[in-house]
Amino acid sequence: MRTRYHFSGVGGAGMSPLARLMRARGHAVQGSDRAFDAGKNREAADTLRAAGVELVPHDGSGITGVIDHFVFSTAVEAETPEMRAARARGLAMLARPALLAELVDTGRPGVAVSGTSGKSTITGMVAWLARESGAVASVIGGAALVGEGGGGCLVPGPGDGAVAAEACESDGTLVGYHPALGLIHNVSRDHGELDWVRAQFATFAAQCGRLWVNARCAEASALGRRPGALSYGVGAGADAPVTPRSLGPARATGVLRWRGSDVGLDVPQPGLHNLENAAAAALVGLELGIRPADVERLLPRFPGVARRFETIGVTGTGIRIIDDFAHNGEKIRAALTTAQAGAPRVVAVFQPHGFGPARFLRGELRELIPSLLRPSDRFCYAEIFYAGGSVTRDLSSRDLAADIGCAYAEDHAAVTRWVAGEARPGDTILLMGARDPELPRLARRVLAALG
Repeated sequence: MRTRYHFSGVGGAGMSPLARLMRARGHAVQGSDRAFDAGKNREAADTLRAAGVELVPHDGSGITGVIDHFVFSTAVEAETPEMRAARARGLAMLARPALLAELVDTGRPGVAVSGTSGKSTITGMVAWLARESGAVASVIGGAALVGEGGGGCLVPGPGDGAVAAEACESDGTLVGYHPALGLIHNVSRDHGELDWVRAQFATFAAQCGRLWVNARCAEASALGRRPGALSYGVGAGADAPVTPRSLGPARATGVLRWRGSDVGLDVPQPGLHNLENAAAAALVGLELGIRPADVERLLPRFPGVARRFETIGVTGTGIRIIDDFAHNGEKIRAALTTAQAGAPRVVAVFQPHGFGPARFLRGELRELIPSLLRPSDRFCYAEIFYAGGSVTRDLSSRDLAADIGCAYAEDHAAVTRWVAGEARPGDTILLMGARDPELPRLARRVLAALG
């Protein structure tokens, strides 16, 4: 039955592909986003309009009685004009993760890709394999494939069939999924203390019809100690073992062994973590009916996902600019160490993605960042991203920089000036942060300043 959906915060990386999927399935879809009202994130807005999603102001004026389902982002506070208008009209209100879980749970086979790191890249790889091989499945993730516009990743399969989706733990909603197949790539302290994160993944694991876990992650492996669970990766005793061949500096290669056959893994993104991402994606792809030969043929051409160690450009003096979504300790570690493996000197910038996350991560980063940096490397904190609303702004990146004695940039213009003053021929410039839709443009401004 055709229904009308309104997506509040539709420009978000998780909201946009979901809105577009519902439109592709024949429903009427509208949405709003305060970033669009401010003239920001235009690429995401254009992607939505091209898909047939109607954009309305975020001031509540678009909330009418013809809306059947009001879908809201859990990243938006509860007292926006739209939320108040929807409650006043008595509309059926549904959090984005609940709608996504419903699509996954009713798909055959529904697949939920989870983990505190790597799930966007894995889902992007699955999307690439599904689209290029012609698999009958919809794939939805939080990061667009490189070169394919803003607003998350979507490969809309035909009809109302199988859905493979990125399932996030950040807002506590991972427990809402009951997929036919679940994957847990890793579990670490992120968005909350480890006990809180671990409890979510334990509930999720128990609700999966079948379960894949990463053998190299002790936390994920512990959750896989149940009947029918299987493991993959470079960890000892994996049911689907991976043998690395090369981890960089430009690409990662190896062999996945599954059901008595070898599947070659070759991805144009470096690092052990990307080889593990490829193994997970290959296994999900095989579950969706993609042939091993197609996995081997297509992965070498995987374009990458936006802002996951994405090379923005290289200057004439050999300075490489990398844009990365890293926003917690493990992601920063992976991004920095991968950059260091390919360059004698790394000039790194990190912008915390909110005041709450900055408070949560402060102690961890105080210890982690100095332990990762080589004597030749340079590091700068950019000012904390503020998305608007009523959050408590009681901390500055100036305080975080003082913790470790590094540089501080009060805005993106200051970031560009600092990088231009530090960069030398042959350096890798690594820009890290999440949520801020202006970060991709910052990376390109840095490239222009150095070019």
